Amino acid sequence: MRGPAWPIGALLVGYPLWWALGFGGLSVIVLAVPMGVLLWRRRPIQVPRGFGLWALLLAGYLVSALMLAETPPGTYGELGPGRVVGYGMRLALYAAVLVMVLYLGNLTERELPQLRLVRMLGVLFVTTVAGGLLGVLLPEFSFTSPVELLLPGWAGENAFVQNLIHPTAAQTQKVLGFSLPRPEAPFEWANAWGSNVSVLLVWFVVGWWVHGGQRQKLFVAGLIGLAAVPIVYSLNRGLWIGLGLAVLYVIVRVGGRTRVALCGAVTAATLAFALSPLAALVAQRLDKPHSNDIRAFTVTATVAAAGHSPFIGYGNTRNAMGNHRTITTGKTEWCEGCGHPPLGSDGQLWLLIITQGFTGAALYVAFFLGAIRRHWRDRSPVGLAGVLVMGLVLLYMFVYDGLVTPLSLYLISFALLWRNSQRSDV
Repeated sequence: MRGPAWPIGALLVGYPLWWALGFGGLSVIVLAVPMGVLLWRRRPIQVPRGFGLWALLLAGYLVSALMLAETPPGTYGELGPGRVVGYGMRLALYAAVLVMVLYLGNLTERELPQLRLVRMLGVLFVTTVAGGLLGVLLPEFSFTSPVELLLPGWAGENAFVQNLIHPTAAQTQKVLGFSLPRPEAPFEWANAWGSNVSVLLVWFVVGWWVHGGQRQKLFVAGLIGLAAVPIVYSLNRGLWIGLGLAVLYVIVRVGGRTRVALCGAVTAATLAFALSPLAALVAQRLDKPHSNDIRAFTVTATVAAAGHSPFIGYGNTRNAMGNHRTITTGKTEWCEGCGHPPLGSDGQLWLLIITQGFTGAALYVAFFLGAIRRHWRDRSPVGLAGVLVMGLVLLYMFVYDGLVTPLSLYLISFALLWRNSQRSDV
């Protein structure tokens, strides 16, 4: 893409290259630099309503650094390079997405047409489906990225950093009582893949179905059918619930012939799925909610630890003493499940509570709730889709971490709503 909009094209269309280099979700931090330069050159800068909440969230995270060396009751660990690096990455990401939203909102429709931005998100959806299929067909696929080669050894040993810089096709986990790969390429975790594919699907439909011709609609239908394979194999209940609620939302908010056609399409798709081999896998997953006990333990421990620093949190995650099965800390030969789960790892809400206290969590919720309230009356395709994504953000915060790539997609969706309101005000 030429002109001042090139950084967003490099981020969305060029994402597979970033992933292969080892930047992946960190690419938005790199590209925030040219975005910031472009913003500085076109002062004064327009700011969306409600964005002060995000600025306060960022300011609160800066203050939370004061607690990095503290160890709340029920946790263990000392301040080390890994904790500091993790804090720094999250801080850089929060700042980068702030710059990205301002950059997108200050580009004119001529510099970056709204439909072009939506369709670039659709291109990333195609990439995500391809990565999901790679995870299903070649789950062991992985390689050492250039970034991984350049980083010092201690950085590569940090689990959080390792997931960001080491490209893999899938996460292998014991979910149904035996090891099964869950697609994650080209993102950092299987849960990130689940969150991202649902958000990108929304924009893919808007860009290539709603605003597409007959051939494009056939392509959309075929690709969504293909996407069902990695979506089911992801064994991701949060994703499945999100997609179900998204369909219900659209049926309720659209009217007339569109609603009738959509109900018919959903019925046909449901019947086809029920007759396919994928239905049995979904039934097995619903019968084995293996992560419920783990999540209950970490959420309870997170809230308890945050109670000792309720306003500014602890700046980063902490490891719990023991887990939901035992007070033993760390894996042993006789207890492979005796790990030390990091608090705040089961959803963005819990991550904010441990890192920034209940204040940070409240600011995050208020930011996305405010976006829904302001744009609810926008019944254009972008308006309906953007409000839907804001709703998915509030759903997913209970089960998915927003860091790293999901947060970028959430804020791009916010920027699309803001740009849409600017056009309606002209």
